[in-house]
Order: sequence, then structure tokens, then C-alpha cells
Amino acid sequence: MSSNESFESQPRKFGAIRHRKTGPYIIGGAMSMMADNIEHVLAYWVLWQTFHSPWLVGFQIISHWLPYLLFSVAAGALAERFDCRRVIQIAQLLFMSVSLAWGVLFLTGTLELWHACVLLVLHGIAGCIWMPAEQLMLYRFAGPAQLTGAIRMNSTFRSLGFLAGPVIGSALLLSIGPAYGMFVNILFYLPLTVFLMFVKIPKAAPDAQAPKKSADAPKNFFSAFKVLGTIRRDKQLLGMVMLSALSAATLGAVIQNAMPEFADELGAGSAGLAYGALLFANGAGGVLGGFLLEATGKVPITPRTAVISAIVLGITTIVFALSPFYALALVALVIGGIARITADSTEMSIVQLRAPNEERGRIIGAYTMFGPGMMTFSGLTVAVLGSLFGLRGTVLFGGIVLTIGAFLIGLFVLRPARDNPYPSERPAA
Repeated sequence: MSSNESFESQPRKFGAIRHRKTGPYIIGGAMSMMADNIEHVLAYWVLWQTFHSPWLVGFQIISHWLPYLLFSVAAGALAERFDCRRVIQIAQLLFMSVSLAWGVLFLTGTLELWHACVLLVLHGIAGCIWMPAEQLMLYRFAGPAQLTGAIRMNSTFRSLGFLAGPVIGSALLLSIGPAYGMFVNILFYLPLTVFLMFVKIPKAAPDAQAPKKSADAPKNFFSAFKVLGTIRRDKQLLGMVMLSALSAATLGAVIQNAMPEFADELGAGSAGLAYGALLFANGAGGVLGGFLLEATGKVPITPRTAVISAIVLGITTIVFALSPFYALALVALVIGGIARITADSTEMSIVQLRAPNEERGRIIGAYTMFGPGMMTFSGLTVAVLGSLFGLRGTVLFGGIVLTIGAFLIGLFVLRPARDNPYPSERPAA
């Protein structure tokens, strides 16, 4: 029995990270996520020091997430039509090119505002191209039997990369400066890029080859959006997309942006170890939750799990917003991180398992469009609601809306429904 067959037929805890192909793929993706965040630390610091522009800060948020909102479905169609490995490599090369351009501009002192805008947009486009292909490639490596564990481990290691990025970025900024830091950052994209040059798609994966062309295959940018009809007809798919969009629209990056105010009001100060612990807690909860989910294997991959996790995330956000005690706020953030990774990994597992083979890339793209794409509006949320209710009120409002909205989506999704309309796929519930 080959290693691929063993991986497919004998599910085991942490099997995805221990597998000789899926493990390096997940770790390489985490390093790319870390590099993404390192670039943010270095670039955003220089941009503020150079331009002192609040407008540019808002543009940083919009340019990063708007491509996901506009182009994720098309990016999913690309992942379906072409070799996922090459699509990911193109995104990686674009990431590296942006880091190289930042480094050259910083080193030569020739950075202008239009340079920054172009590079910020290109970075957002690279992420948009990367995400659907990265998830579709994970399916082709793991297959349905091991997909849930692979998604959990992928989300966990992405959270690790998200945590490590600011730490390493700050260290590079202080030690060698932003220009040379950008040059070093390119190296973190290389492991995944090189790995994909030589790895073969496992023959045992049920979707190893490019999907067969059908009458519904997208012929242009707009026809790719016909996949929304497939999602609309499948209650579970629609529910998972709605949950992801709701979480992104109500919370998004609001908590992270509001953290300095919370640290001051809780008596921790906006700098120092206590403030850093608040920033660290939510991401650490995600990492802890991912390992716990995989180690116990007790949490079922069902819409009920996704709904309950979203409700718990909303409740912990409310507790965090109302807490007068630093310790309670810290605990709420950790539990919220566990709830978030549970919801995200469950939603993605259901989306992938219920998607028809020939539309899986576009359905992942639609999930990305309504999930990360909705983060585009987080800056607007902070600006508008923050001016009306303050940042604490904004976080509280987001938690309340998420809790109520997730409950209503649960009523919609969990009503008795007909069987999976795609019998070739393993049911998610």
C-alpha cells in the first residue's frame, strides 16, 4: 500500500501534518502567511513615517480585502481550469515581487504615494489568487476522508504564521531596518514555491485531475458567478457562506483596531506586555483551538457546530466589550479565538465536501468573496460606528449582531431539508 493510499484509508489524529506531502504543504503555507504579516509590519510602519496619512491607513485595509470581494470567484475558476500548483506559484511570485519592490524603494529613498497604492493593490490581488487555489489544492492532497483534519491543521498553522509575523517583522525592523527586512522576507515565501515545483498531486485524491469541462464551465469573468445558483440551491452551502459573511461584516478587523482603547480602559496601557497579551490572546486561542479539535476529534463537522461556534464567538465578543476586568477580557479573547477557528474550519469543511467536483474552486471562491471579501468594510465599520458609539460600543454592537444573526441563520440551516443534492459527495452532516 502506498503512502498516499495509507493516508486516505486510515484516518488518524494529526495525520495531515504528519503526511509527507500534505505536511510540508501546510507548513509552507503557514510560512507564506507569516511573510504576508511581516510585510504588513514593515510596509505600514514606513508608510506612516513617510506620509502620516490617515487616508492611506484606510486604503491599506480596503486594498487588501477589496480584491477578495471582486475577484475571488474568478480566482476559483482559475484554480479549477489550471494546475493549482502553478496558480499558487504565480501568487507567490507576485508576493515576492511586491516585497522586492518595497525593499528597493525603501533602500533608495524613492518611495512615492502612488508607488504605495499600486503595491498595496498588487499584494491584495496576490492574496485573492492564492486563497481559492490553496484550499482546492488541500482537497486534492487530502481527499474527502482526511479533509477535515487537513483544514483544521491548515487553519491552525496559518494562525501560527499570523502570530509569528508581527514578532519577526518587528525584530527585522529593529535589527536590519525595513528595506533589508523586505529582502529577507522574500525567503519565507520560497519553501512553498519550491515545494510545489517538484510535488505531484496524489493519484489517490478523488479530484486529482482537472475537472471535466461541462456546459456550465465558466466562459468569462461574469459567467463564473453562475456558481452562486448552486450555493443558493444547497441550504448548507448557503448557510456556511452567510455565517462567514456575517462574521466578517460584524467583527472583521474591528477588535484588532480597537485594542489600544481597550488596553487603556482596562488599565493595561496601550504599550507593554499587557497590551501585547491582549493582541496575542485571540490568535493564541485559534492555535490552541485547532490543536484541541484535532487531538480530541470530538467536535462533529456539522452545520450545528458552525452555528454554535459563531454564537459563542458573538457572546465572547460581547463579554470582552463589556468587561471591566483585564483578566476576564483576556479569557474572552482566548475562548473567542477557539470559537472562531472552530467555526471557520467547520464552514470550510462543509463547503468543500458538499461542493460538486466541477464547481469546487468557484464555490470556495464564493465563500472567500463573502468571507474575507467582507473585511473590506471593516474600516468603514470602525469609522462610522466608532464615531457614533466609540470603539467599545462598536465591538459590542458587532458581537450582538453576530450572536443574533448566527442564531437566525441556524434556524434557517437546521430546519429539516432534503438530502444532499450531490450524492457523489460525502454528506457534511
